[in-house]
Amino acid sequence: MSQHVLYRTVQVDGLAMFYREAGPQDAPTMLLLHGLPSSSRMFEPLFARLADRSHLVAPDDPGFGHSDWPDPQHFAYTFDHYAEIMHHCTEAPGLARYTLYMQDYGGPVGFRMAVAHPDRIEALIVQNAVAHNEGLGAPWQTRRAFWADRAANESALRTNLLSLPAPRTRHVGNDPNVERYDPDLWTDEFAFLTQPGQAGIQSDLFYDYRTNVDAYPQWQAWMRRQQPRLLVLWGKYDLSFDLSEPEAYRRDVPKAAVHVLDAGHFALDTAADQMAQLVRGFMT
Repeated sequence: MSQHVLYRTVQVDGLAMFYREAGPQDAPTMLLLHGLPSSSRMFEPLFARLADRSHLVAPDDPGFGHSDWPDPQHFAYTFDHYAEIMHHCTEAPGLARYTLYMQDYGGPVGFRMAVAHPDRIEALIVQNAVAHNEGLGAPWQTRRAFWADRAANESALRTNLLSLPAPRTRHVGNDPNVERYDPDLWTDEFAFLTQPGQAGIQSDLFYDYRTNVDAYPQWQAWMRRQQPRLLVLWGKYDLSFDLSEPEAYRRDVPKAAVHVLDAGHFALDTAADQMAQLVRGFMT
């Protein structure tokens, strides 16, 4: 990589928002939106492989990474709010148009941004992010119960999302080749999740996830209407989301390029070279 990564913080809506940026300013831009419980750090493998020909910008969501973690009593941890903040965050580096790269939680943030400002979207790249109800896998039984009765299911939800086995399962899934995974991936995330205030932040945000399910038909209709250029990269060992989801995207956008990879929910863990090659081809 010939381009240095810059680590920047900008004030957005009263928050200190951290983001990573690399690549030529006049190159095609990708805005990379991370998932739970990661941060912009998850995109380091792509920064290392793509910043010679692409302009990459990857922010940390509020409550994640190096962005501010405001108290949930004074800050709405909702996906609507995140999308609004991320829209304003794009103004700092002057992003007028960009390809949205969305993973996990990045999907509901990014789709809200795309629907609200379709003129800014060059293309979409989806990496293990859901926009169809059938894409939610078996672990969502506990999570749907939490949405139906938060008080009765708060403890079970926190175990399901925040205990040490949870981040390990998110990374490894049912991949038989466990030795390919660096255990620092999930022990670092568990250390993050056990920081003071994190349980409340993540619980509030996940309670709002129910609004994403309600919005899926709107996002699907937007894709069918707009027919955006779409690349779907899907780790097949993901236990969080169903393997039917990649083809669901192709139903909405028949010309979508869909690739199911020998990888997990965080496919960059083990398939970074292949994914970078696919993304590079898609961006050129």
